[in-house]
Amino acid sequence: MRVLFAASECVPFVKTGGLADVVASLPKALAALGVDVRIVLPAYREVREQLAAAWENGEIVKTYGDLFGSSAHLRSLRAEGLDLLLIDAPHLFDRPGNPYVQADGSDWPDNHLRFGALCRVAADVAEHGLGDWHADLVHVHDWHTGLVPAYLEMAKRPMPPVMISIHNILYQGLFPASVRGALGLPDSGFTPDGYEFYGQLGFLKAGLAYAQRIGTVSPSYARELLQPAFGLGLEGMLAHRGSSFVGILNGIDMEIWNPATDPLIQAHYKAPNKRARAKNKRALEDGFGLAPQADAPLFCVVSRLSEQKGLDLLLDALPTLLDAGGRLVVQGTGSPALEAAFRAAAAAHPGQVAVRIGYDEAFAHLMQAGADAIIIPSRFEPCGLTQMYGLRYGCLPIVAETGGLADTVTDVDAVPAQGTGFSFKPGTAAALADAIQRAIACYHAPERWRAVMRRAMRRPVGWDASAKAYMAVYDEMRQTAVVPV
Repeated sequence: MRVLFAASECVPFVKTGGLADVVASLPKALAALGVDVRIVLPAYREVREQLAAAWENGEIVKTYGDLFGSSAHLRSLRAEGLDLLLIDAPHLFDRPGNPYVQADGSDWPDNHLRFGALCRVAADVAEHGLGDWHADLVHVHDWHTGLVPAYLEMAKRPMPPVMISIHNILYQGLFPASVRGALGLPDSGFTPDGYEFYGQLGFLKAGLAYAQRIGTVSPSYARELLQPAFGLGLEGMLAHRGSSFVGILNGIDMEIWNPATDPLIQAHYKAPNKRARAKNKRALEDGFGLAPQADAPLFCVVSRLSEQKGLDLLLDALPTLLDAGGRLVVQGTGSPALEAAFRAAAAAHPGQVAVRIGYDEAFAHLMQAGADAIIIPSRFEPCGLTQMYGLRYGCLPIVAETGGLADTVTDVDAVPAQGTGFSFKPGTAAALADAIQRAIACYHAPERWRAVMRRAMRRPVGWDASAKAYMAVYDEMRQTAVVPV
């Protein structure tokens, strides 16, 4: 089976969130099942820099005389075990920093053209193939690729079927209605059944309207998206799609995230190992400038600092954590207000709270290997990966009972024989504080804590089951589609 992926991010070339991890790791899991995946990805400046050594060896497989403003090439190359199709369009993608926003935090004003180009190229490859390679189906990810099925629909002839995955419905790709002409979209599609969304043009809305299958990244999030509080205006369309809408839990790359071999941590271990984790804890304390304190539970946060992630709740619950003898280390970036609040907390509690504003992948690994527990108090969480990293490394998760967090973490007090962490509901500071207190009580019962760690580290968090679930969806799509050859 040949599958064309299209996405705006892919680890290790460009990453702002979990989308990038999924786009890199799912194709590898599918490859083990005999699937040939090619990934269409913008050649941002960051991507070009990372692939500098391999860039010139890549083959130009398509040329576009005018891709929304200037010429462009599609370059094929293999890197990090992935087959990439890179859109070399400097007028759209050769820019510094974040792929979506400018230095001041505002969106690039031509994002509709930038990601419209991603959709155009992916649709072109889906329609015409690359030499002898023709996609049996297309799998696109999030709003940035939502116009792919719309462009294929415009061809008015049999095309490979499309699945779109919603990684976070909060981001919908909404633009003024007037941009549809520049994107080459007909007025006939600007309806509630097409890509119109309350008077705007919606990239994600287009994907939901025209894709043959819709997926999201956990079963619980799929159920939540049918509710107005979570669906953000798209719940009716998702409910209308019925069985065409499915939730399949994300997995993690079990080779990259493996405490037995991870080159980014201080000491390796395969099961709960007090000595190895103590070495990692000391290295983590050193990295944050904290004095060693072996008997105090060390909590960590590795996250975007945003309202969605519920980290304001943690600030409110922080006195409970500190009064019970816990310490907190935070790595993340995001809301200026939350960044300032965590900096203030660190200044007010030296030796107990430490903060690194920014993101360092290597340090994220050490945090999972050295901290005792990871706190994820999200107001909603489509899937979440950091709790899975925590399970894999024996860094016990404390999570809000929502979305993929609910699907992956079993509360130790609710189901003692199967518990792998601590969950709380409702999503309030008081409920979070209670979960933290329960975690600290468990920490001070060493045999019980180690038993929970053992269960956590044994919990399957890889892609095996989920890749097979995607294969079942893909097979069903192929059986009901007429694909050009």
